[in-house]
Amino acid sequence: MVSLLARLPVPGRQQSAARGAGLAVAATAAVTLLGLVGLGLAVVVVQALDPTGGLPVGGSVRVAGRLWLLANGGGLDLGSGPVVLAPLLLTLAVAVGLSRAGRGVTRVTGPAGAGGAGVVVATVVAVHALLAVLLALAVDGPGARTDLLRCGAGAAVLALVAGGWGVLRESGLADAALDRLPGPVRPLLPAVLAGLLAAGGLCCAVVAVAVGADAAGYAAVEESLGGSAAGVLGLLALGALLLPNAAAAALGVAAGPGFSVGAATVVSVHGVSLGPVPALPLLAALPDTQAVPLLAFASQAVPALAGLAAGTVLGRRMGDDDGGSVSAGLWGVLAGLLLGVASGLAVAVAGGSLGDGALADVGAPPAATALAVALQAGIAAALAAAVARWRARD
Repeated sequence: MVSLLARLPVPGRQQSAARGAGLAVAATAAVTLLGLVGLGLAVVVVQALDPTGGLPVGGSVRVAGRLWLLANGGGLDLGSGPVVLAPLLLTLAVAVGLSRAGRGVTRVTGPAGAGGAGVVVATVVAVHALLAVLLALAVDGPGARTDLLRCGAGAAVLALVAGGWGVLRESGLADAALDRLPGPVRPLLPAVLAGLLAAGGLCCAVVAVAVGADAAGYAAVEESLGGSAAGVLGLLALGALLLPNAAAAALGVAAGPGFSVGAATVVSVHGVSLGPVPALPLLAALPDTQAVPLLAFASQAVPALAGLAAGTVLGRRMGDDDGGSVSAGLWGVLAGLLLGVASGLAVAVAGGSLGDGALADVGAPPAATALAVALQAGIAAALAAAVARWRARD
């Protein structure tokens, strides 16, 4: 009888679930609306600075919508072939918005248990995917056909990861799940995150040095594209949106496998092959000759430094009952392996396609990069974790 009564619907719970779903719809729609408005205004301003007139407002809005879809993992089919390359800085902004939406709804409604949290997450995913499909239908045109399936699926995955993390973190379910794990397992997540952030920051520095070393090439590309204030500002903004993608490509070089910009351009520590590339100033970071640049050899320290960061965080966060330096070293190996997996995923998300034929493959190879980072970071993380654990216990 008790079990039967527990299964009966409770009006308060139903009202709370309905309220949570309604707020989730509004919050998720607000993320898309505010993002599109901000992105659209930026494109309109850039086009207004063009002395030749630029795109009309409607064309600018369509460009903003297509950028939004690409950032959500969508795809476009241009006359030159499919374009599937997410500007990761914009993707991160969308993810932050969805995560905050999930956290805000959870904070206001306080969903009861995993069931209530699941309703909020499912609503965020469904609404964000639906809006992406509707936007894809709205911006679809003869010059740029939208891939409805990819647009919907990509938006759903992004909403599930970002919105789900926000709901789990705010509801306390994430902390409760982590508390059930064995002691040394809990610090693995912040350790891997620290290593990934260290690798990303160092690779951004590598890209900045490479672009700065060929400032003349950067200026030459800008001048070939018109050199107007609108062109300079637009290319600068596009370069900023693609900076995390460039950092992921630099991680491929640092790990060893390198990266490619189409079939003819390959850059790695084993050799350089240069071919025609898109007229994008950020690509001034590519070598000017077939010789492997010194910066590529210097960047090979990045996986080891990332492993040191991950191991240090792991060793410092281990509890008193989690063992000594030897145990920390073994867990450091696992942290390095997980850092390799995370690096492979980041490289996979950062790569894509810029058309058919010669530009069908852009980015670093995910599997090879993951394996190379795991091997190098695992050793460094083991040493750092052992030393950090030894110093923490003294």
